[in-house]
Amino acid sequence: MKISTKGRYALRLLVDLAEHQGSGYVALGDVARRQGISKKYLEQIIPMLNGSDLIRTNRGAKGGYMLAKDPAECTVGDILRLTEGSLVPVTCLETDPVDCPRVDDCPTLFIWKGLSELVNDYLDNITLRDILDKNGFNADNYVI
Repeated sequence: MKISTKGRYALRLLVDLAEHQGSGYVALGDVARRQGISKKYLEQIIPMLNGSDLIRTNRGAKGGYMLAKDPAECTVGDILRLTEGSLVPVTCLETDPVDCPRVDDCPTLFIWKGLSELVNDYLDNITLRDILDKNGFNADNYVI
């Protein structure tokens, strides 16, 4: 499995919004400048996030984006599934139950299931709050 640039940049975008949670709506240009990411590229990522419960959008002079919920409730797994789709390591695990003609005879299926569980459990147990804490974000500035 390889996480695409869109997935990595979406995570950086949301970490930036979490860092600036107390600032109200944040302009995409400000995020782009702070993160060193093209604003046009971020504009391609926003539609992937708009349909989720992760961000709020406000148009107009004071418009921009903000997290829609507490950073402690936003997991890396949720963010990456929005941008990457499935996080499974092999295509046969994309359906449940496994839709493969070899499912009953596959000697390696347990490996891929185990890897998928490890990756998903790991990413689902890291939140934006964890990232902020790990990187020394000043909790005194944190406001919802």
